[in-house]
Amino acid sequence: MLDRRELMKRAGMVALATGFGSLKALALDNVTLPIGNGERPLVKYPQKRPMIGLTERPPQLETPFSIFNDGPITPNNAFFVRYHLAGVPLDIDPDKFNLEIKGKVDRPLKLSLKEIRKLKAVELVAVNQCSGNSRGFFDPRVAGGQLANGAMGNARWHGVPLKTVLDMAGVQQGARQITLNGMDGPVMDTTPDFVKALDIDHARDGEVMLAYGMNGEDLPFLNGFPLRLIVPGYYGTYWVKHLNEITVIDSVFDGFWMKTAYRIPDTPCACVDPGTAPKATVPINRFDVRSFITSVADGAKLRPGGTTLKGIAFDGGKGIKEVAVSTDDGKTWTTARLG
Repeated sequence: MLDRRELMKRAGMVALATGFGSLKALALDNVTLPIGNGERPLVKYPQKRPMIGLTERPPQLETPFSIFNDGPITPNNAFFVRYHLAGVPLDIDPDKFNLEIKGKVDRPLKLSLKEIRKLKAVELVAVNQCSGNSRGFFDPRVAGGQLANGAMGNARWHGVPLKTVLDMAGVQQGARQITLNGMDGPVMDTTPDFVKALDIDHARDGEVMLAYGMNGEDLPFLNGFPLRLIVPGYYGTYWVKHLNEITVIDSVFDGFWMKTAYRIPDTPCACVDPGTAPKATVPINRFDVRSFITSVADGAKLRPGGTTLKGIAFDGGKGIKEVAVSTDDGKTWTTARLG
């Protein structure tokens, strides 16, 4: 990984760390997504190639779908961006950054980025998918950002298991959850800060990671620089960006983004009959199996005869064993070759 001077030069962090002021997008053109009311601006932000703009304050950027046909790893400069709060931290100094671990621990810690990078590192490949991915296809419309299929990405993450730093702090007996907070914040006092929680056993499973690297480079600013949480198999709402505070608690966290928002029906299918409301809900968790054809654009017309289709498939962690394709509405199926 790079030292601070080289990191600031290459990643363009000089402007951001010395008072970029605001994140202004350069509008390039318009695109039309294959969803209702699908016209969107194509915008350019620092460290990003042209992306599909959903909102500007805060930045929410969707990956152009054609990117997913290039290979299983999503490039850093094309990786989608999702913020909840408009107070994006534009004055991060890597030399002054600290991750604080506090609460029900024997040894409260404040670890610098340099100290975290000295710990034994691991790498893993994991999909980050926004829980609103593909929401724009719902009919009737569902409230929330009207996204097509580009609010997802797959990367090789480099960092330290969360278990490592929790063990350094010494989790006390009776601990039930950890809460996770980043440096982004609300603009208005009435807006709840974006704080998420994980059960303590999940947090210490060895897979959940504190990542400072992404695809062989340092995290892009808009993807969480200098440190973000990686929760393999779980929706991106848990992947807290600009992570600087972890608190171990002996209760179940009841903050807005866990108790009220991001809830799903407490049923085996996480679903209910149309027109009915769930009797009980639970926090959203692992995502389901998903698959996409990437080599043929929506609405494209193909010549008669053989066509080679290419695509991607992923799930919440059990693994994809088989992919089958039907071109006649499910009457017959052809098994795909997995890469």
